[in-house]
Amino acid sequence: VQLQASGGGLVQTGGSLRLSCTASGRTFSSHAVGWFRQAPGKEREFVAALSRSHLNPNYAESVKGRFTIARDNAKNTVYLQMNSLKPEDTAVYYCAARVGSPYVTSVSDYNGWGQGTLVTVSS
Repeated sequence: VQLQASGGGLVQTGGSLRLSCTASGRTFSSHAVGWFRQAPGKEREFVAALSRSHLNPNYAESVKGRFTIARDNAKNTVYLQMNSLKPEDTAVYYCAARVGSPYVTSVSDYNGWGQGTLVTVSS
């Protein structure tokens, strides 16, 4: 499965954005999907993941209570609703998939990386 993130943009502190991750391939519904981000000069880090069954969302501590991950298997799409955005959320956001648990947060355990989408939060 190959994934592509979209929906980034420029937003003020406290604002909201919804990112979309669209997959190609017929096996999308059998994969957990994760969102990751990479800020300038930093390593790529885990943000959120969701199992193939829409259950068991997993969030990084830094985004809990502000971000929500959801998926629509009929549309081969996973969403990341981001509320109460902060300048430290500024990064390129990527999505990727894996077969298995969404509680795995290592970049190397995910596949199907596409181009990311840039989110910039101004202060």
